[in-house]
Amino acid sequence: MPGRLEHRVALITGAGSGIGLESALLFASEGASVVLVDVNIDTAEKARKLLVEKHPNAKAVTVKADVSKEEEVKLAVETAVKEFGRLDVMFNNAGIMHPADDNALNTEERIWDLTMNINLKGVWWGCKHAILAMRNNPIDESKGLHKGGSIINTASFVAIMGAATPQLAYTASKGAVLAMTRELAMVHAREGIRINSICPGPLKTPLLMDFLNTDEKKNRRLVHLPMGRFGEAIEVARGALFLASDDSSYVTGTDFKVDGGLSSCYVTPEGEQILPPPSSLV
Repeated sequence: MPGRLEHRVALITGAGSGIGLESALLFASEGASVVLVDVNIDTAEKARKLLVEKHPNAKAVTVKADVSKEEEVKLAVETAVKEFGRLDVMFNNAGIMHPADDNALNTEERIWDLTMNINLKGVWWGCKHAILAMRNNPIDESKGLHKGGSIINTASFVAIMGAATPQLAYTASKGAVLAMTRELAMVHAREGIRINSICPGPLKTPLLMDFLNTDEKKNRRLVHLPMGRFGEAIEVARGALFLASDDSSYVTGTDFKVDGGLSSCYVTPEGEQILPPPSSLV
């Protein structure tokens, strides 16, 4: 049975680890040719080798890019089109959560600017050049290929509700991603370009664990999680696969929450057991 992304081409930024890596592996398993983009080319290449090891028939290339720089994002998109002839899925996933990001009084301007340049401007560049490429996608009805495509922007639960641990620049950047996604989705809906945000809850990834670097910080997050645990990157990747595929053909302009119920909760009952993730995810 063909995969949900058979004959499709997907570009993923921040593909070297976390959500990006898990999405690259999952998209390849569903038939996609994958462009793995990361600021660290060694990390991206390691991810590509793992992808090919797991899926020997998959096609994948790597591109080094700092998403805050338009020319590098443009080159990554051009590489996808040059290597595979089209771009069907753009997953603007790269981002940072700087350990010096704090509240309005303590966050330095350089941290604010760095965060905005990567988390917000980087998504803008990704959307811009993906839209330009998707407008030119060749049509092949026999393979179910058409003009347009799916753009997925990684936001966060903190774009919807405040964070217990101050991270002003990060929160502001992710809120802006939501607003930008909604507007772009409306502008380009009739071109067959669907644009959605995905809003992960707290995940057990290096990005968040490095930021929540004390038990106190971790526990302040866990108390708000109805499931009693941090999420796994693969769980978000599965949400991204839904948005990337035709399963979500009537979905655009959404903020798709993959947060373990966090955004529907006030505070979980004290003393509840901290549940491990399902064994299928380990």
